[in-house]
This record gives sequence, C-alpha cells and structure tokens, in this order.
Amino acid sequence: MALRRAWSLRATAPCLASLSSVPAAHEQPSAGPGDVPGCRAAETVRPPMPAVDFGNAQEAYRSRHSWELARNLLVLRLCAWPALLAHHEQLLHIARKFLGQRMFDRLMKMTFYGQFVAGEDQESIRPLIQRNKAFGVGSILDYGVEEDLSPEEAERKEMESCTSAAEKDGSGTNKREKQYQAHRAFGDRRDGVISARTYFYANEAKCDSHMETFLRCIEASGGASDDGFAAIKLTALGRPQFLLQFSDVLTKWRRFFHQMAAEQGQAGRAAMDTKLEVVALQESVAKMGIASRAEIEDWFTPETLGVSGTMDLLDWNALIDSKTQLSKHLVVPNTQTGQLEPLLSGLTEEEEQQMTRMLQRMDMLAKRATEVGVRLMVDAEQSYFQPAISRLTLEMQRRFNMDKPLIFNTYQCYLKDAYDNVTLDVELARREGWCFGAKLVRGAYMAQERARAAEIGYEDPINPTYEATNDMYHRCLNYVLEELKHNGKAEVMVASHNEDTVRFTLQRMEELGLHPADHQVYFGQLLGMCDQISFPLGQAGFSVYKYVPYGPVMEVLPYLSRRALENSGIMKGAQRERQLLWQELKRRLFTGSLLYRPA
Repeated sequence: MALRRAWSLRATAPCLASLSSVPAAHEQPSAGPGDVPGCRAAETVRPPMPAVDFGNAQEAYRSRHSWELARNLLVLRLCAWPALLAHHEQLLHIARKFLGQRMFDRLMKMTFYGQFVAGEDQESIRPLIQRNKAFGVGSILDYGVEEDLSPEEAERKEMESCTSAAEKDGSGTNKREKQYQAHRAFGDRRDGVISARTYFYANEAKCDSHMETFLRCIEASGGASDDGFAAIKLTALGRPQFLLQFSDVLTKWRRFFHQMAAEQGQAGRAAMDTKLEVVALQESVAKMGIASRAEIEDWFTPETLGVSGTMDLLDWNALIDSKTQLSKHLVVPNTQTGQLEPLLSGLTEEEEQQMTRMLQRMDMLAKRATEVGVRLMVDAEQSYFQPAISRLTLEMQRRFNMDKPLIFNTYQCYLKDAYDNVTLDVELARREGWCFGAKLVRGAYMAQERARAAEIGYEDPINPTYEATNDMYHRCLNYVLEELKHNGKAEVMVASHNEDTVRFTLQRMEELGLHPADHQVYFGQLLGMCDQISFPLGQAGFSVYKYVPYGPVMEVLPYLSRRALENSGIMKGAQRERQLLWQELKRRLFTGSLLYRPA
C-alpha cells in the first residue's frame, strides 16, 4: 500500500498531488518549442549581451577587503598541502585541545570557517548576504550542520533504516535488485564523498527536527532577499528504506518498457525516441498472463493514450494511475529467473505511517517556500536513491510550479541516463503545463558509486570518463537552453566551477537570444570558491548565486573538512584563482590601496 501511495500520493493529504501522468491526447500534439505557454511576446530591442572578463582581477575582487584576499590565498595554499590534509582531523583536535574552545573558534573564523561559512546564525549571515547582493551575487542558504558520527555508528544507522521490518524478522525476502539493497560495506555514505552533506536516519523526531531546520533556512532566505533559494535533502526527511524501495519500483517499470521496446526492434534508442506499438504491446502482455485480454484492452484507450497507436515512456508511466486499474497487476519479469514478480511490496502499519509523514514534511517545506517567495532546490543524492527523489520532486513541481518555477530538481550529469532524465521531464512539463526548473551539476558521489557498483556487481551508473561527463553536461545544458528559448517560464541553474562550462553557457545564451534580463539562466558556485567566476558574472548583470552554508563552528566542521578536501582536488588541477588573487593583492599594495573598503 505505501509504495502505491507514493505512486498515487492521493491518500496522504495534505501531501503531494497525484503521481499520475496525464499527457495531452495524441490527436493534439504536445506543445512543441513554438507552442509552449509563457513564450515571450514579440522580441523588443534590447541591449547586446554584456561582456564578461574572467581575467580582470580588480573587477573580480571588488567586493572583498584585502585581508579577505590574503585569507583566501592562505586557505587555498593550505588546501594544496597534501601532508596537512592527510592529517587535518587530528590537527584540528590538537589545536582545539591546545588553544581552548574560544581561541579555536577564532582561529577557524580567521581561516577555513571564515572562507567557506557565512556565519553562525540567521542574523550573523545577513551582512555577507547583503554585501554579495550589492555586487550582483545572490544566495542559496543551507544550514551546514551535520551529526558527527563514527563510521561504525553511521553504518549501523544505515543498515537499520534501509532494511524493512519483514526483512529484519525473516518473514519476507528482499526482492529488490542489488543496487537498491542496503550493503554493510557501504553503510557509511560519507565515505569517498567530499562535496555533499549526508544525513542518517535516527527516528521520526529527528526528521521533524531536520524539517524545522529547513523551514528556518527557508524563512532566513526569504528575510534576507527577495529572490533567494534554499536547499533541502530528502534523506533528511524520512527513512531511506522508502527511497530504496520506490527507486527499485521505478527502475523495474522503466526497464520493463525498454524490454518491450527491444522486442519491437527499438533497442538502444533515446528514451523520448522510443515508442511502443500498442497492438504488439497488448499481445506481449497477454502472452505473459498478467491479465485478461479484455482488461488489457481497457488500459490502452483513446482517453488515456490518444489515437496514435503508439505509446512512449511518459504514457507508460501514466498507466500506473489508478484510473487504469493496472496497479493491482503491477508485475514485471525477473531478469534472472524469467518469472513474473509483484512490483510493489507490502509495508507494516508503522512503515506506512512513516512514509506518510515523509511526504507531509516535503509538502510543508514546499508550501512555506511558496508563501515567502523562496525557490526550493532539492539536492541530488546517490543513484540508488535518486529515481525516487526525482519522482517526488517532480510531484512538488506539478503542484507548485504552475505559474513559475519554485521547485528545482537537480540532474547529475555524470550519470549515463542524465540526458534521458532531462528530456523526459522537459517533455512532461510541456504536456502537463507546469514550469520546468532544473539545476545541472556534474555530481558528488563518483568514487563511491563506482566502488559500490564494482563490489556489489551491477552496472556502473557513471559515465566512463571525465570527458564523457563534460559532454553529457553540455548536451543536457544545450537541450534545456533550447527549451528556454521557446518557453519563457522555464529556468535552469548552471551549477559549475568549470570556467569552460560557464563560457559555453554564455556563448549559447547569446546564440539563442537568452538575455540575462530574462532571468531564466542562473549560475551557481560555492561560497569561498571561484569568486573570479561569480562576481564578474553578477556585475555584468547575469543571475548568479553562491551556495551559502551557515551554523556554529563545531557543528560545521564536517562540512569544512570536505571543503578543504574538495579544494585540494581543484588546486591540483589549476592555479588560476591563486594567480588572480596575488595579482589583485600586489596591485593594491603598489597603488597604496591595501585598505580598500568595498562600497
């Protein structure tokens, strides 16, 4: 029942809207690029695309005091020191013990904390947010506090929260595929991850506490600016068991579609190019003995599919709608045994209630963000959670993105199926008439994902090379930018520290006529990193945001550790930021402007 509820989401009021997809009848083609509601009116004469110079150190650091530049240089130098990073946790412990808590806090605020964290609370972060805004850079607020667990504690919590009651007591077998099962060797999801915060389920009260934290973050963002973002993670809002089970269901159903497509000679096609012949599909389903021929014919009617005689993956997903009465027949062939197996598994009453509360927490966050005018970014997570996270985010978009994008989904472009995911969601937004909102990232879990796939024995979900990931990112970005050209209500955030990607975006915006005044394309970087990209963009009039964490010093140390490690990887590959910082410091020294104060 609970996973059916996650699919229909009708029984969890005041939760999310139905997960059913109701595409426009096929005799009325889905809105093409020229027909999307919200298109721009006749083009008016506008100023040319502003030029952006990423090599102008004076302009890049106009918003920074000289002492901030010196701190930035120091931190980046320390981040490039392998011996220091290898023992940074021990060194921090020694420093805290030797200096005492008060002096240790001061030291951190003069170095790593001051570089990467905005402040301890909502009031202390306001001056930095306002100063950045004065120089054209907005904020994505994120309360950066994490629970400091040992690897053993993290592993224990993960195994307990990712295993169902039936699996624990032996009354039920785990029919999930290996990718969507909990594995003790990878119980500590922090291992090998340096650029994403991790939550571990403790109990429902802790999830409520996380929700309250997110609510305060949303309210702080609304109070600090009139165009802010807030970031949330769905693993903070409920048991990850449900995300694993729902992801397994979604993946099996999608794979079943592609199996049917292969039988019809369409193997290897892109998702949106694959269309099943309905008559042949009915024959295949009847041969499997899933239902009677009369029932099968009722599933494929002009009311549900139009009269084209074919169905695509979005139509296929729509079959889950309870109106088709297909949900009771949800079975798929087991790829190992060839036997038909139920797609949905039962949960205990307590698990049903836990899942309901998870959906309610999501709903409360989306409603509050709407009330205060803050856009909500749902962070991407590991690939074994991501199908469910994306699907639940899509439901929030269906409900809250009717007039403008308030909910943004995150697409990880290091995934092999990233392009299919982007194109399917863009097309669904066209058919159903809501506003597409996306954040494009490369991805934060590559090393962990590769190791897990190799150890457990399933296909690596990650693109084979860094170049392939870059190509995927630019392919997805180009598709979304093409959509933006014809749809004035769609928006995208280009979340990247890669200067080549930013330049590619600016070039395509100019070619497509996407002016920064349209506020459809946003750029995003982390606080304390790549100011030479963020501030020239903001001062040229582009919409650019810093991901701004905040929280008490001791409680954000895990976040600071990852920032140091992430910078070490960046510093090994490029020296550009340090060169520009030195260039600007020397200019101020030789021109007598070391005491420069940002106006």
